[in-house]
Amino acid sequence: MKVGIIGAGYVGSTTAYALVLRGAAREVILVDINNRLAAAHAEDILHATPWTHSVKIAAGGYRDLKGAGAVVLACGVSQKEGETRLALLERNAAVFREVVPRVLDNAPDAVLVVASNPVDVITHLVTTIARIDPRRVIGSGTILDTARFRTLLADHLKVSPHSVHAYVLGEHGDSEVLTWSGARVGGVPLEEFARQTGRPVDDGLKAVIDDKVRRAAYRIIEGKGATYHGIGAGLSRIIQAVRDDEGAVLTVSSLSTGIAGPEPVCLSVPRVVDAAGVRDELMPPLSDDEHAALLHSAAILVRAGRELGCL
Repeated sequence: MKVGIIGAGYVGSTTAYALVLRGAAREVILVDINNRLAAAHAEDILHATPWTHSVKIAAGGYRDLKGAGAVVLACGVSQKEGETRLALLERNAAVFREVVPRVLDNAPDAVLVVASNPVDVITHLVTTIARIDPRRVIGSGTILDTARFRTLLADHLKVSPHSVHAYVLGEHGDSEVLTWSGARVGGVPLEEFARQTGRPVDDGLKAVIDDKVRRAAYRIIEGKGATYHGIGAGLSRIIQAVRDDEGAVLTVSSLSTGIAGPEPVCLSVPRVVDAAGVRDELMPPLSDDEHAALLHSAAILVRAGRELGCL
């Protein structure tokens, strides 16, 4: 599958590299207002293909997106140190109002994968601008937060992260919800697994993991200026699910109704992702506290959507 990436900054270029490492695309086109930057990244990544997969990668313009099955939107301005994702809202909105129509003019059948923050609100904005089936617009949402949650639990329990099934729902941001009640390890409820293996999961541990997941982006940005490795891998995973018509269950952001009342909102819950985009939306069993927290997260995003004029 041909994949376009709009924006050759940290996230866009790392996503391209992850696609090559995973072999999740046949061809990758990097599009950036700074064509020299896009061309340099494309050439550098191309030199990795003898040791990875035979993926064609090049810089190009919007017209080179013709035939793309998916386009990653990694454009816009970066998050500043200490800046919340929602504070990025107005700075990024104008960029997408220009970019989305140009993408669809050249790749009208593509699934749009939104990476830029605040990703839930931008996903809502892109859905509004695109005027295509909302299921063809996928935000990266909490796919990275879920990976962080699984990784930290796996480290404590001394198991592979592949064996941990636990979700982060809601906003990709400060109000996200770690769903402890439904966490499973190898199909065994988390609390039971912890008891049997002698690795307790108490309130203190939950508080530490919650902080590490919820504040991860702030710490990473403080240390190196941006986050890109984790999300690049997550975006390549979404693309693979689209390419292979996989039906993978991923916590991605897409337009939902009924979660926050009658108003639609983009946030993350587990969704089935295949060649058409989002096929099904799932709602895992939640504790009363988790359900209330998810409603609170949805309400925050509804307000942000109103401010941007999405609703």
